[in-house]
Amino acid sequence: MHGSFGNKSHPRRLALILRVAMRDMRGGLRGFGIFLACIALGVAAIAGVGSVASALSDGLGREGRAILGGDVAVALTQRPANDRERAFLAAQGTVSAIADLRAMAVAENGEAVLVELKAVDDAYPLVGELATTPPLARSAMLDEARGRFGALADPALLARLGIGVGGSLRIGELTVEVRAALDSEPDKIAAGIGFGPRLMVSDAALARAGLLQPGSIVRHSYRLLLPGGEADDGALVRFEERAKAAFPDDGWRVRDRLNAAPQLERNIGQFTQYLTLVGMTALLVGGVGVANAVRGFVDRRRVTMATLKAVGASGSLVVAIALAEVMLIAGLGILLGLATGAAMPFVAAWAGQGLLPLPIEARLAPGPLLAAALYGGLTALAFSLVPVGRAHDVPVAALFRDHVEAAQTPVRRRYRIAAIAAGALLVLVALALAHNPRVAAVFLLAAGLAFLLLRAVAAGLMRAARAMPPFGGPTGRLALASLHRPGALTPALVLSLGLGVTLVVTLALVDAGLRRELTRALPERAPAFFFLDVQAQDADAFGAYLNTVIPGAVVEKVPMIRGRIVSLKGIRAQDYTRPEEVAWVLEGDRGITFAESLPEGSRLVAGEWWPPGYAGPPLVSFDAEIARQLGLGVGDAVVVNVLGREVAVTVANLRTVEWRSLGINFVMVFSPNTFAGAPYTLLATLTEPAGADPARSLSLVRGVAARFPAVTSVRVRDVLEAVNDMVGQLAVAIAAASTVALAASALVLGGALAASHRARLYDAVILKTLGATRGRLLRAYLLEYGLVAGASAAVGFLAGSAAAVLIMTQVMRLPLTYQPAPALAAAAAAVIVAVALALAGTWRILAQKPAPYLRER
Repeated sequence: MHGSFGNKSHPRRLALILRVAMRDMRGGLRGFGIFLACIALGVAAIAGVGSVASALSDGLGREGRAILGGDVAVALTQRPANDRERAFLAAQGTVSAIADLRAMAVAENGEAVLVELKAVDDAYPLVGELATTPPLARSAMLDEARGRFGALADPALLARLGIGVGGSLRIGELTVEVRAALDSEPDKIAAGIGFGPRLMVSDAALARAGLLQPGSIVRHSYRLLLPGGEADDGALVRFEERAKAAFPDDGWRVRDRLNAAPQLERNIGQFTQYLTLVGMTALLVGGVGVANAVRGFVDRRRVTMATLKAVGASGSLVVAIALAEVMLIAGLGILLGLATGAAMPFVAAWAGQGLLPLPIEARLAPGPLLAAALYGGLTALAFSLVPVGRAHDVPVAALFRDHVEAAQTPVRRRYRIAAIAAGALLVLVALALAHNPRVAAVFLLAAGLAFLLLRAVAAGLMRAARAMPPFGGPTGRLALASLHRPGALTPALVLSLGLGVTLVVTLALVDAGLRRELTRALPERAPAFFFLDVQAQDADAFGAYLNTVIPGAVVEKVPMIRGRIVSLKGIRAQDYTRPEEVAWVLEGDRGITFAESLPEGSRLVAGEWWPPGYAGPPLVSFDAEIARQLGLGVGDAVVVNVLGREVAVTVANLRTVEWRSLGINFVMVFSPNTFAGAPYTLLATLTEPAGADPARSLSLVRGVAARFPAVTSVRVRDVLEAVNDMVGQLAVAIAAASTVALAASALVLGGALAASHRARLYDAVILKTLGATRGRLLRAYLLEYGLVAGASAAVGFLAGSAAAVLIMTQVMRLPLTYQPAPALAAAAAAVIVAVALALAGTWRILAQKPAPYLRER
């Protein structure tokens, strides 16, 4: 028999290992429930997130033409295409013109609501259909009939204004008839998120409404269907090349159906990254449960292992057989996780019908499934090698003794190196497959530091328990001994509880900080209203009216123009290297202004402000933080395009901006002579005096809509409440996703308790035989678990607080608003749950009678 184990070629040895492993597994998977759950949970999270993201990306690609509203879209801000540009577009294919702006819709009862106004021509939509209630022919929706133009209104707008189909709305100087409720528009996703409900009218109606004044904030877009475009992606490239050659500096923003919703795709990628990291957290936390389960498996299989070694099997062969069993069971968990993850796109597609405007192409996604399987396999291998390797050098006689002695056997260096190599490979795979490798690297570094910190805390707690003088009689001595004895639960409990509490505290603090910042701090000092598109000639009359309606209000007015950055330091904006966080500054048009003096809420940090009446070369002031990320400094050259004209300016100074005040401020402020003679509108704010009557605010909106129909009123409190609702929904989604990691922590806790069941049972039997009562043992266990849970919760609270502070101040760039109450409540709840679970498992142990176990000894 010795020869049969010791002289096998590699293929035959592998076959032998698998055969013995499969034969040994006939006894079932007892003790591997936690192991399977940890692996399956993490793999399912990663596979599901990746599969749903892939389904969304495929759906966006498949429906790109419908989402964009054509093969190509050309956007211009503040100006329509001129005759030359329209002629060029018409020569390329079928064209549809659309104008988007914000306006006030006023009902017959005087109620006024901010709406996202969309004006379309007769060719709209080029792709897809408008769904309305009641269904109407395209010509009956918006055309003029009986002296009035038609309109399609979002059902939410009709409900808010209390009108129905057939009712009237005034936009600007024009009254339109609501012909139908707008159920869906094919290009809604490409339009992004708006501040108000949709109202759709014809381009002829918009021209009559008087809203298109010089300087008005309006975006014109032109959708094209190219001849044969759907079958020929090369036509898209050729169009963009022709457009760039014909209009290189006219401010065209061109998108095609292959990139129909770039911001949405970026958001999907970023959220996918976050959720994948949550899945990785679950796997890493679950890895502790894997190690505990494997340690218990080695303990339960000690007789089998001893038998194999007694008949000639080498230590490495015993380890290989045990590892094969572990990886086969891990494979089962991976398959369960993959099956769950693969089903998620189909569930999302079914559940999202009629609820989500996103096109989901439900299908199997081999890439994400393979990545999830790789993550799961490497995690199982990395966390299994050390506990499995303990069996290598344990003598046969020791394997038949108590498992605590086996746990003391040192692990050979080869198994530690193999475990480190598997962990390193897991890190490399995570970095290679990450949407943002830098974020993934920070996460993995933080996870590694968290593991090391909690291991250090566990070691410190065990050392302190060993050094602490006895207290509390036999109960206290037993609790302290249990904390530091060989095979103690302390490391596993500290790790699982510490990670769980850290995650819970971080979520609680970030959520509380966001809510406080958005719902309490800002409204107390922010303007009550923003007013857009105030015409310069109406500025005095508009300010006087505001002070008449709300006496004592502070009204601030600044000029505003739309412009875009063409180049920085001589480099075209599209070629300029910049961090993703400030890419928005160089993409499309931005609101800009000019001012004689430094705006309120700003502070110079570099350079000097221009003197009053400055008439020299055009200058610009930049937000200091954005300038830093763009690599700009005082004296650098910037070219901006305003109303189709390029203007070269020099950076005169950098300033910090207090954006939280919601006062009027801009990334770029120009010297007044820069845009001399250019048409502009005013942006105005109104800050109410203390104790202002809310009823006056409502009458103000109605009055402004009646007297200044081209002005758009934005009530800041409504916007903040909408943002708060969005933050609340996001917090719920993040918390729901993070329950995967919390569930893994709970599984690890359960696994640690299960792994110690045999040792606890033997201790209880011996102590009860010596006269210990069940109550005394229960108090000892309560003290032990309380000390471990308290130490873990304290470390988790501090680590979670530090993480929340970093997220709030460094990632979200918000001031520190530390609210410990929610975090303390979360940490206390985690301690109570952990101790209750531990005592529940211990109670079953204490109920066992000593006699049967003593006879076995």
